[in-house]
Amino acid sequence: MIDDQNHLDRTPQHSIPTFDLDRLEIVTALGRGAKGVVFLARDKVKDDILALKLISRDSIEKKNAMKNGNGSEGNEYRRVIFEQQVLGTLNHPLLPRLRGVLATDKVLGYAIDYCPGRDLHSLRKKQTEKMFSDDMIRFYAAEMVLALEYLHNLGIVYRDLKPENIMIQENGHIMLVDFDLSTKLSARSPEKSMPPNSVYRSRPDSVKKKRLFPFVRCCNSGIVPDDAASQASVSTDRTESDSLEKSNSFVGTEEYVAPEIVSGKGHDFAVDWWSLGIVLHEMLYGTTPFRGLNRKETFYRILTKPPDLMGEPTSLRHLIRKLLEKDPKQRITLEGIKGHDYFKGIDWDLIMRIQRPPYIPPHSEEEIAAEDKDGLKRFDVELFVQETFANGDDDKHDANHNNIDSEKLNKQKGQFHRPEDNQFSVF
Repeated sequence: MIDDQNHLDRTPQHSIPTFDLDRLEIVTALGRGAKGVVFLARDKVKDDILALKLISRDSIEKKNAMKNGNGSEGNEYRRVIFEQQVLGTLNHPLLPRLRGVLATDKVLGYAIDYCPGRDLHSLRKKQTEKMFSDDMIRFYAAEMVLALEYLHNLGIVYRDLKPENIMIQENGHIMLVDFDLSTKLSARSPEKSMPPNSVYRSRPDSVKKKRLFPFVRCCNSGIVPDDAASQASVSTDRTESDSLEKSNSFVGTEEYVAPEIVSGKGHDFAVDWWSLGIVLHEMLYGTTPFRGLNRKETFYRILTKPPDLMGEPTSLRHLIRKLLEKDPKQRITLEGIKGHDYFKGIDWDLIMRIQRPPYIPPHSEEEIAAEDKDGLKRFDVELFVQETFANGDDDKHDANHNNIDSEKLNKQKGQFHRPEDNQFSVF
């Protein structure tokens, strides 16, 4: 595997400021993930609304000590730095911009754009029977394909595609977040793909709703993160994804991981296409296809059971079956996906120019203003992050559903805010 820190090609499209907590007005806590707490924050200098992820230094040191005690050379600081480097490299409208980094003696973290539309998991729950329509699935699936294509062309394997990591931006387009589990391999050889830096990032200041650009020419109606580069070995087998390398790291969220990750045979870019198949199945049926009563049963089903695609044969079900091919060498590739009948008629160059996606989140300024009466003090923020992970429960966190104690999350020095159920997602 390429060394993550030294060989990540950096092509930053903007200068990345270094924040301190005095520059940021912390509006409220949004939620927590396996490694950090996410806050809604306002940059006092630029008056920008941001999502701020903070990680406790004590938690990092504890994990490092545990790994070193097990004979591992893993370094949690290295993973945090790598994630920031990935974010600083990205220049794509469906991926985050690194808006700033922050480090104190108690916490460290970074800020990206805030997505007021929450995530696909919460959006699915708002749908009739908690399932998406075929047209909505097609739109979001196409955007996921474009985002993954861009990452793969940079040599980045995402490795954590799931609805909770697919946010809805203010303009209605998706944004993949959380690169904590991603890794760097040799970039795939694009044949019909766009070059990595061919997409110019352009986010409108306001969401335009007057005109709908054509989407198609004819409309078709908890695995604990344990990945340090030093732990991953490299294989030189060439696969359908055109990668010369494989990672043997055991990472991901258990219902979404590919068979080759479970078996430990080495994996490459093809694991992201497997995860896409799981996400599409969940969008269509409201559940993942291989979930068992426990982790052991889930892994057994991933390795041995075919997906149960109930209903009449459709191009979407056929695509899901091709994505959920257990042999990565036989799994459908990028070119096969973009040329599949399910996407027939789509003009891939127009997708990101659509000005009226299926769902446009309500404008968030009023909501933010309502929260922004007192704010959280610097001491509150650092103390809360430390206390959140002080009990050693960070590795037990359910990354699938981002469960949080909403009362504890926003109860600081007399301030209390209770968000709606599943109102916010974290990264």
